[in-house]
Amino acid sequence: MKRGLLIVALLCVIGYVSAQEIKLPEPIKTGGKPLMEALSERKSYHGGFINKDLDNQTLSNLLWSAYGFNRPEKRTVPSASNAQEFSIYVLLKDGAYLYDAKANTLTLVASGDFKQYLEAIRQPYVNDVALHLVYVGNLDKSKAGRDGILIDTGFISQNVYLYCASAGLGTVARASFSRKNLPVALKLTDQQEITLVQAVGPVDPNYTE
Repeated sequence: MKRGLLIVALLCVIGYVSAQEIKLPEPIKTGGKPLMEALSERKSYHGGFINKDLDNQTLSNLLWSAYGFNRPEKRTVPSASNAQEFSIYVLLKDGAYLYDAKANTLTLVASGDFKQYLEAIRQPYVNDVALHLVYVGNLDKSKAGRDGILIDTGFISQNVYLYCASAGLGTVARASFSRKNLPVALKLTDQQEITLVQAVGPVDPNYTE
């Protein structure tokens, strides 16, 4: 009896740990649409999203494109003096996760639905998006101050736009979020600033705007 209870307890612990961390598959770094074609199809979506989770392979490819390593100690985006001053949080249906590019994992930061902090009332299409990226600049790491962080935000966001155009996903960069409550919900420090959020998800192929 005791042995059976011990096994059940161990399984519960394993399940709890796995729920706290998502191990992503290795990103696929080949294929996709040619650059000029992806640039031609790059656009923002303000509707047409399908409320469906991305599979882990697509999620891994997306995050690597945004802020992964493409050389030893070098990212897919530039930063002043290679400061690499960003953290990327991923808002999924069950909670907020922090992306670790080296380990290629997502670690749970807080459970719950974060759409209440994304101005979904003013922009209701937000409710139809299963994934939101939150770009957080770490001011204590920046070598070019806040201005440098804002510039680097653009590099990350554009990488996401190009990946989405190549992969047939919809995306839109958004400055509409609760600047008071979202940092608290993500447990950020006073040296961390959210610069942008970006919705990403499958879209209806017949949607136009």
